[in-house]
Amino acid sequence: MKVSVGLRRALSLVLVVLIAVTVAVAGSFGVVPAQASPGAQVLSLTHLRDALWRVVVRSTSMGADIPFYVLRPKSEMAGAPTLYLLNGAGGGEDGANWLAQTDAEKFFAEKKVNVVIPEKGRGTYYTDWQRNDPKVGKPQWETFLTRELPPVLDTALTSSGRNAIAGLSMSGTSVLNLAIAAPELYGAVASYSGCALTSTPEGEAAVRGIVYTAAGADATNMWGPSGSPAWAANDPYVHAAELRGTRVYLSSGSGLPGRYDTPEGQAPGSPPLYDQILVGGALEKATRYCTERMTARLRELGIPAQSHLPPTGTHSWNYWRDELKRSWPMLAAGLR
Repeated sequence: MKVSVGLRRALSLVLVVLIAVTVAVAGSFGVVPAQASPGAQVLSLTHLRDALWRVVVRSTSMGADIPFYVLRPKSEMAGAPTLYLLNGAGGGEDGANWLAQTDAEKFFAEKKVNVVIPEKGRGTYYTDWQRNDPKVGKPQWETFLTRELPPVLDTALTSSGRNAIAGLSMSGTSVLNLAIAAPELYGAVASYSGCALTSTPEGEAAVRGIVYTAAGADATNMWGPSGSPAWAANDPYVHAAELRGTRVYLSSGSGLPGRYDTPEGQAPGSPPLYDQILVGGALEKATRYCTERMTARLRELGIPAQSHLPPTGTHSWNYWRDELKRSWPMLAAGLR
């Protein structure tokens, strides 16, 4: 998640409170014809360079045309499965995304998989909003991503119909909720530095802070007032049992500076180093608590999950790049 220094400081105040509470309590080469469906329509599929393509999909539920970057196999495109790879709180709209901040394009270059990366979603939690918000409208991301998009994208990409999903930070929460909402759609889910707790007082405070600081929006329009059923309905910890049968990967650093918290170790476009260490450390300490709780909950339920909880690491891109690679064997198994 790449945001301005001021925005990150504001966000850090929310998550410092979260930490305190938790401690206290514990170029086009061709366009395909549009593919029609009741809820979505592929408007264009354009080759940009090498394995990188751009697809634009019109969504009825979203009332908008949604752009995606797609990494496609260089050869034998037909029959490839699809990995949905979501960006952080900026939704990729702020320039902080998997393609700009990591070597994902190189990593997937020789793999037979379609990697689909939305270019929208700032501060929305990739969920269905209840009411119109002056800043973001009334997004219906869950409906779009789980019902409308897959069939038309499968047709446009001639995919195998097998899917997995992964996300970081804000979308690290979202991907767990999406996997719970559509267990038949995703064979595997990976959450990097996400927080599965959304209905506790500190979890709700964090969600509200992220929605406001990232998009200027009001999370009451998303899941209702405090205590509304939708907050618990969108809490992956509460619904962890529904992940049974889905391959799960969870990871978070500790918040302490690690190998990438140096001038030489930062990802391109990173914030100032002191900001990465102080604010990124606070953010990651909060997600670590959430990830430990979710890991323990899955263990209690007897649901197999891979969990990586290293002793260092802040809320920053090079760590997420490594976690994507570390989780790939599990994701690949879910795509078969």
